[in-house]
Amino acid sequence: MKVLILGGSRGFLGSHLKKKLKDPILCEFVSMRNLDWSRDNFPTDCIINLVGKAHDFTGKATEKDFFFANFELAKKAFNIFAASQAKLFIHISSLAAIEEVESAKSLSENTTYNSVTPYGRSKQAAEEWLMSQELPSDKKLIILRPPMVHGAGDKGNLKQLFSIVSKGIPYPLVRFKNKRSFLSIDNFCFFIEQILLQNEKLSSGIYHLSDDETLSSNEIVKIMKQETGLKVPCFPLPKRIISFLSKLGDHTRAFPLNTWRLKKMTSTLVVSNKKIKVALEIERLPKTAKEGLRDTIRALKEQH
Repeated sequence: MKVLILGGSRGFLGSHLKKKLKDPILCEFVSMRNLDWSRDNFPTDCIINLVGKAHDFTGKATEKDFFFANFELAKKAFNIFAASQAKLFIHISSLAAIEEVESAKSLSENTTYNSVTPYGRSKQAAEEWLMSQELPSDKKLIILRPPMVHGAGDKGNLKQLFSIVSKGIPYPLVRFKNKRSFLSIDNFCFFIEQILLQNEKLSSGIYHLSDDETLSSNEIVKIMKQETGLKVPCFPLPKRIISFLSKLGDHTRAFPLNTWRLKKMTSTLVVSNKKIKVALEIERLPKTAKEGLRDTIRALKEQH
C-alpha cells in the first residue's frame, strides 16, 4: 500500500509514523507549504492529513491562524485527495472538536459539539465541512479524534507538568480527583497501521482513538516521581486556594497555573474507543496507558 502523508516527517506525529510504518506500507511525506510535489502525480492508495496547529506557547496565535492551519488546509488536503487516485483519506482531527475541558460521561462519536477555543472551533469546522462533502462510491473518508497524544518529542501539557515536577516544586493539586483519556504515540501509530491494513472493515465516518485505560493527574505525578527518582513533596492546598491562585495566573504568564490550565489538569474527560476497536477487531492495544506514560517520561528525562 502506498501512502501520501501531508504534513512532513519532522512534526511530532509524522516523525513517529516514519519510524513505525514499514512494509507493506510505503510512505511518502510531503509538506503543504510547497506543493511542487503534487506535479509529480505520486501514485497513492491513501492520503493522511497531519497538517494542523495545536500548541501556542507564545500566546500570539490568532483565531485566523488556527482556522487557516486546521480548516483551510484541511479543505485543500481533501481537494488533493478528491483529484487523486487515492481511495482512502484519513484526517487527524482532535477530541477538542467536541469537548476541550470536561465531561461527566465517556465521550462517543455521537457527542454534540462543544468546542470553546479557536483550536477546537477550527477542528470542528474542518470536521463539519469534510462530512458534508460528497464522495464517489469507491472513495472513503475516515476522521480520527484522539485526545492528547504523547511520546518522545511531545511539547504539550505533559512536558509542562514534567518541568514543574523535575524542579522539585511541591505538587499542590492532590485534592483534585479526576480521570482523563490519553493516547501514547505507540498506540496512535498502531491504530494508523491497522486502519491502513484493514480499511475495508471501516465505513466512512468519525472514530475516536485513545488508550484503553484512563489516568488521573495524581497518578501521572506519581509515575513521574518514580521515573525520575525525585522525592517531590506533595502540598495538598485546599481547592478554594488553588482556584484563587489560578485566577492570578490569568493576568500574568509568570505564574505557571491559570484557570484554563487548572481545568485541563484536574477535570474528568474520558473517551470511548469502542467503535474503532470493534470494527478492526482489536482486543488490546500494544501499550497500556501507564506503559505509554512511562515511555514518554523517560524520553522527557533524556531531553531534560
